[in-house]
Amino acid sequence: MEYLEFELPIKELEDQLLKCQVIGEESVDVTETCQQIENKLKAVQKDIYKNLTPWQRVQLSRHPNRPYTMDYIKAICGDTFLELHGDRNFKDDKAMVGGLGKIGDQSFMFIGQQKGYNTKTRQYRNFGMANPEGYRKALRLMKSAEKFGIPVVTLLDTPGAYPGLEAEERGQGEAIARNILEMTRLKVPIITIVVGEGASGGALGIGVGDQVLMLENTWYSVISPESCSSILWRSWEYKELAAEALKLTAPDMKKLKIVDEIIKEPLGGAHRDREKTFASVSAAIVKTYETLKNLSPTDLVSKRMDKYLEMGVYKG
Repeated sequence: MEYLEFELPIKELEDQLLKCQVIGEESVDVTETCQQIENKLKAVQKDIYKNLTPWQRVQLSRHPNRPYTMDYIKAICGDTFLELHGDRNFKDDKAMVGGLGKIGDQSFMFIGQQKGYNTKTRQYRNFGMANPEGYRKALRLMKSAEKFGIPVVTLLDTPGAYPGLEAEERGQGEAIARNILEMTRLKVPIITIVVGEGASGGALGIGVGDQVLMLENTWYSVISPESCSSILWRSWEYKELAAEALKLTAPDMKKLKIVDEIIKEPLGGAHRDREKTFASVSAAIVKTYETLKNLSPTDLVSKRMDKYLEMGVYKG
């Protein structure tokens, strides 16, 4: 397990507990001491995770042990998932994954950004930053889902769309804008879940949903705190201040009515208890789909349009 800077007091106590347990197994009875350390550990964990700053939540959303899109899909769908490839135009973008999978007897079209686990896979997945062909692949899969009346689930986890020259040449802006337009009028339910970083247009390109959900320790914003800091203060040093000002955490998003629901994470983040997180996400998808499945295509589109038109309206 890797630890973030603010988690070091937890690491210290966990190391102490481990040593205490080893001594107990090898020689003297130290049950009471172990219990005291365990109680202190629980208290410290609660204290740290109850008072997380926006920047600390950003750090948790990027934790190297945190589950990624394919981890969720495989855990939720098991062997029923069938990955689909290519945009039928340029190539298959490995940063954007998608395919058909089942939860119980209900089929869903899953689409999301996928990051890598180590240097090799991060390069292979382009660090979760999709090119235009990734967004075009996503749209092709959504259109297929619409054709067969299959609901769409999108999982957001990207530091942004790929900003390279070749991406711009192939129409990055147009691809994202096209997706946003087409998603507003897709005639099947769309459930969107922010599972990690929800950054900029890269996230919005698959982020238009009838219901938008966020995991507790994720963020959703027009810009990352580091980029915001470098634009406003010409330095990355003010990233914590920027994270605070951007109002990018799940509670902020819920308060501003950008997202509809927050999915609770286990104490310490999604990576601390993956199975519990997967179960929570699966239950949230099923529950949300139950509220949408009986709406007619016309009502679905109309409600979705109204939802996004109301955003940013201020009544004095």
